[in-house]
Amino acid sequence: MRVEELRVERYAIIDIEGKQLRVEPGRFYDIFCSNPKLILWETNRKLSINRVLFFRNDSYIHIGSPWLDNIRVKGHILHTCSRNNKKKILRVASYKKEMVRFIVDSITFNGKKLIPQQSLTHLK
Repeated sequence: MRVEELRVERYAIIDIEGKQLRVEPGRFYDIFCSNPKLILWETNRKLSINRVLFFRNDSYIHIGSPWLDNIRVKGHILHTCSRNNKKKILRVASYKKEMVRFIVDSITFNGKKLIPQQSLTHLK
């Protein structure tokens, strides 16, 4: 008996903080931003990203020029990571961006939530 898994592809490519990310529902992603202390990057804050460049739902592909108008990626921020400066150290030329981790809750298409399907198992 052979077990095969067929994975259904559903993902989007978004533009956030000048970077392009391939996102899927239920996964978390790290972005590096210049100022995480803004009110936008608070912990447990909900996000709705409308700068979607590309969207794939099974065999249907949607390409934006430059963005898709009817697709939104919704999620929330898990936490932010700020680095504290060490004592008695003077940085002259180095610069580090701060990290923000967010999770994608859903991808909506024309206002309808697309539920991520589990992998299908077929027995042969």
